Amino acid sequence: MSENKVLCAAVFLTSVVCAACSRGSGFDHAATLDANGKYTIKWKFDETTITFEIEAETKGYIGFGISPNGAMASSDIMIGGVAHGEPYLHDYFVDQGRGVHEDPMQNYRLLYGMENHTHTVLGFSRDLQTCDPNDRAITDSTVRVIWAYHDEDVGPSGPVYHGADRGRKSLRLLNPKTGTNVPPGTAVFDLRNVNVPVPHKDTTYWCRMFKMPEVHTKHHIIRIEALLQEDHRGMVHHILLYQCDSTLDDSELQASHECFHPNMPDSFLSCETVIFAWAIGGEGYTYPPHVGMSIGTAADPVYVLMEVHYDNPALHTGLLDNSGLRLYYTPRLRSYDAGVMETGVWVSLYHMLPPGMESYVTEGHCTQECLRESLDMEMPSGVRVFAVLLHAHLAGRAIRTRHFRGLVELPPLASDNNFDFNFQEFQPVSPERLLLPGDSLITECIYNTKARQNMTWGGLSTRDEMCLSYLLYYPRVNLARCESLPEINGQLKFIGVKQIQSPLTTWPFMIKSPKRYSNLSFTEAMDKFRWTKKRGKAFNELVLTLPINVRCSKTGQEEWSVSGQTREAAGASVKAGHCFGCKSCLSMLLSTTFQHWQSLCYS
Repeated sequence: MSENKVLCAAVFLTSVVCAACSRGSGFDHAATLDANGKYTIKWKFDETTITFEIEAETKGYIGFGISPNGAMASSDIMIGGVAHGEPYLHDYFVDQGRGVHEDPMQNYRLLYGMENHTHTVLGFSRDLQTCDPNDRAITDSTVRVIWAYHDEDVGPSGPVYHGADRGRKSLRLLNPKTGTNVPPGTAVFDLRNVNVPVPHKDTTYWCRMFKMPEVHTKHHIIRIEALLQEDHRGMVHHILLYQCDSTLDDSELQASHECFHPNMPDSFLSCETVIFAWAIGGEGYTYPPHVGMSIGTAADPVYVLMEVHYDNPALHTGLLDNSGLRLYYTPRLRSYDAGVMETGVWVSLYHMLPPGMESYVTEGHCTQECLRESLDMEMPSGVRVFAVLLHAHLAGRAIRTRHFRGLVELPPLASDNNFDFNFQEFQPVSPERLLLPGDSLITECIYNTKARQNMTWGGLSTRDEMCLSYLLYYPRVNLARCESLPEINGQLKFIGVKQIQSPLTTWPFMIKSPKRYSNLSFTEAMDKFRWTKKRGKAFNELVLTLPINVRCSKTGQEEWSVSGQTREAAGASVKAGHCFGCKSCLSMLLSTTFQHWQSLCYS
């Protein structure tokens, strides 16, 4: 052991934390894996190797592993500690029956180990790719980490069962290093719900209107983080912040109501442009030092709507929530204003997934035409994407945002081949990616509906599905959404629908023929169809070739001229009863309730 490590060990014997070792090692990332702060991990990596330091409140062994799904079976694990003053570390693997075996190839390498009267610290490393069939590769996708500790060290017969001192957490181990600090004295303001009664149902979207800080000169927001009520951390699934119509007045402030509800304030309908997104597992977002979210100018948000998605599958009652967001802002301006672009599959019932599918693929297109028209008008030299949030729900297994320049596919803007619904955060794009007029994007999602008996629909509930990517970019342009949706007629034709009832009087609309679907809604008809794996695969192949509805939206409710249908889809969709007289009507029809759509189009 080197003199420095001997010194660190001596320091640790008289203190709980070896500060000299931790700070001197230059770890870029850290996380607390348990709810009580008894198990923390730090790590750093280079092109070939990842290095960890774990501190746990135990004088026995520490366990750490990488799992395919968060369970013990088929995991790759390390168990180590300090016994009789000597550090030790063993590389194990777990078979499908949860049997623990010492790995013939010991690929975890002990760097140091220390303990005092309460804690143990282990430093160790491993290659990202070991070529050992018993090891799990560490990639830039989400990794399911499992952890455990015990008050006894590993004996001759192997480790003692850990009992309840264990858990799992999803992490992105290979995320680029990002700063999390803000300058001392930076101003903050909070957007918080106040005693929101979380309804007795599995999914609720709650909206509240706020006014941004009144600043007399331009400022930049440089960090946004979630403020979660401690006992509701698992219930707040995501928070979106929308820019609203700047012509609203202060009478709308503090308006609070369930979103997408017939009785919600009309002013909520003016809030369509997402300016920030946080999802469960995320730890907040600090903008790069050259970028900030602008406030204080005529183009900036004055009124904002905070949408909180509550996930309450256990149907708890009597819950009052006070969660929200904290925003840090400064008059010291950065070089560029940040924008947010929503891409992917337009949220709608027309985004449908058959049951029983182990791998079903959907695509949301941000078309060449949309990016060419908007960027040529606003920023011909293009914009630079610096972070991406990938978003799906419970059936999501993998997502990637593909980037095309003409006929050439560039590396993905972002990808996650091991998507975890309970861990969604912005992925830094490093180096930043230039997005040019005429480029195109495809947000591609892979779902698993193997255990489901009925269709899965695009929608707001966690049991529904989404396929979205939120791009953070600069400089800001007037483009809020660049999305698509497969047209409905081809999907209905697949199950044998010949005619729908006209005019539209209900949503979802009703089927007229053939007889077996007569007087059923199109969603009921889709569920009645006898789905098999073969039919599901054929349906998937068809949907990926159908014409698409394109949404190319400006900030607010205006659309770029390319919004609408591609090729023959326009005529087909008019026959299906779409309202194309106004694009806001089309937007409401595809993404919300029939009542709201009807009131907009025909009031």
